[in-house]
Amino acid sequence: MEDIYISGTGVWTPPHKISNDELVESFNKYVDLFNAENADQIENGSIIPLEHSSSEFIVKASGIKSRYVIEKDSLLNPQRMKPLIKARTDDELSFSAEVCVKAAKQALKDANLNAADIDCVIVSAANLQRAYPAVAIEVQNELGIEGFAYDMMVGCSASTFGISNAYAEIKAGKSSKILVISPEITSGHNNFKNRDGHFIFGDVCTAVVIEKASKAENKFKIIDTKLKTSFSNNIRNNFGYMNTIEDKDYSESEQLFFQNGRRVFKEVMPFVSSLILDQLNEQNLSPQDIERYWLHQANINMNAYVIKKLLGDDFASDRAPIVLDEYANTSSAGSIIAFHKYNQLEEGQKGIICSFGAGYSICSILLEKA
Repeated sequence: MEDIYISGTGVWTPPHKISNDELVESFNKYVDLFNAENADQIENGSIIPLEHSSSEFIVKASGIKSRYVIEKDSLLNPQRMKPLIKARTDDELSFSAEVCVKAAKQALKDANLNAADIDCVIVSAANLQRAYPAVAIEVQNELGIEGFAYDMMVGCSASTFGISNAYAEIKAGKSSKILVISPEITSGHNNFKNRDGHFIFGDVCTAVVIEKASKAENKFKIIDTKLKTSFSNNIRNNFGYMNTIEDKDYSESEQLFFQNGRRVFKEVMPFVSSLILDQLNEQNLSPQDIERYWLHQANINMNAYVIKKLLGDDFASDRAPIVLDEYANTSSAGSIIAFHKYNQLEEGQKGIICSFGAGYSICSILLEKA
């Protein structure tokens, strides 16, 4: 069988950037308004007062210093605290499809391919805009691609699961060149009124070209993909069409992102390092044989845990590059941003793209620079 490669990547970055200081200023104004409006209930103990946030708290808790978002002014408005974008008609290209196309065109250029060369599109993200028609088919139509397309959702492992699916599709002979795109518009599902989570997410869209017999100059052979899932409620988003027929009036916060961060860290991190070690053992490799680890970009403390489990305390920082300080947590796109920006390896050197998140879901993709 012919080798299968990642041959191109693209990243669409929104035009609006928010620093921690800007976000904190907005959040603290919201807190002051909330506490003032609910002073009586706070005084009698029926409501707990909200606490201020700080840039120092955010950096210590996460390593995040800024994030990109699709709209800034409304998100920073203490009276709203979420983005506001123009609604589009069914005849217009959807917002998600638009950013998918932008990222896809970058990836195609990077792979030295045209849209006509692609025969499958997979849109895989934690935050899909709608149930149907598939955003992937909308993107396929916009780019003029023949073949087939479908959407996937696997939380923060959506992009890597999508790459694994593309690898399997090509291996099975169903396709030869596939676009995997992850439009992570996370600001639509984040609760910017919650102190523990208001700083976590940023918006982005990534695209990856997977193909057999690639002629691209900067390509990586896929040696192996390893996937594992285990059900947990510790990272959850309850928003969905079933809400409209349930016998419950949902508050907005109940339909937005929620996580039990301490339990996630305790349960997921050993899970991740053991999966990578199992994969390396199966390939007769050691962690030191891997030149670069492009890890999920959720929290700098999580990444430090994984890399220390694999390499110990003595390792160069570029072995596991960080982008979350600039981009924040971009859900499934984070590890792909890291790969896109820091994939300068020598021929024969190996790297791992690894995601982990809601589900729980973990995927590790072992690559070799060709």
